Amino acid sequence: MRLEGKTAIVTGAASGFGAGIARKFVAEGAQVMVVDLNHDGAMGVAEELGAGSFGHRANVADGADVRGVIETAREVFGAVDILVNNAGVTHLPAPMEEVSEADFDRVFAVNCKSIYLFAQALAPHMKARKAGAILNVSSTAGLSPRPRLNWYNASKGWVNTATKAMAVELAPHGVRVNALNPVAGETPLLASFMGEDTPEMRAKFLATIPLGRFSQPEDMGNAAAFLCSDEASMITGVLLEVDGGRCI
Repeated sequence: MRLEGKTAIVTGAASGFGAGIARKFVAEGAQVMVVDLNHDGAMGVAEELGAGSFGHRANVADGADVRGVIETAREVFGAVDILVNNAGVTHLPAPMEEVSEADFDRVFAVNCKSIYLFAQALAPHMKARKAGAILNVSSTAGLSPRPRLNWYNASKGWVNTATKAMAVELAPHGVRVNALNPVAGETPLLASFMGEDTPEMRAKFLATIPLGRFSQPEDMGNAAAFLCSDEASMITGVLLEVDGGRCI
């Protein structure tokens, strides 16, 4: 029960890595606000979690929606101990010059702007309490880019740099900021990364992962629970690779 008595916001938690993180947090004693653009998905995961958790629909790239998330979380929880910026999207594999401007804007709005918006809305609360843990979900794509995913790679490189910058600025206020860098996982985004979900494409991707398997939501939940717990009280600014050796 490493997170007993803690409250957490997890974005993009209606499925995939976000749902895995939310489930692990509840298993460790936390109450979780499940945030997702998919209303029914968020409510379904929250109902499954029970234990004082609840769902909330929000567009994480919209400032008003993000402020609404923080206001609601504080009304329900009183205080927010943990924020997991997990929501993310990608564009389909393509030569960099062929990715549309709309896809570029969407990737950077969800993957990058959302972190800025949540920091803007929540950092003052955590600084005032002199406590808090923020976890950004990045990607091995930000450390070891794959071809044809250029602007997704770039967005995750931004997340990694933002994580370290946030960690340095918030450390004097008792707030820790870390990031997870998973390899492609068994999530709804897998087909988008590969372009098509076929046995051949899966074999090609798996060949680049020394441990020979994709990241699972449980892998992410385990790593997130540690970094957001008091056991990691001396750890900030870390980009933890949960990648089966992909970045070696």
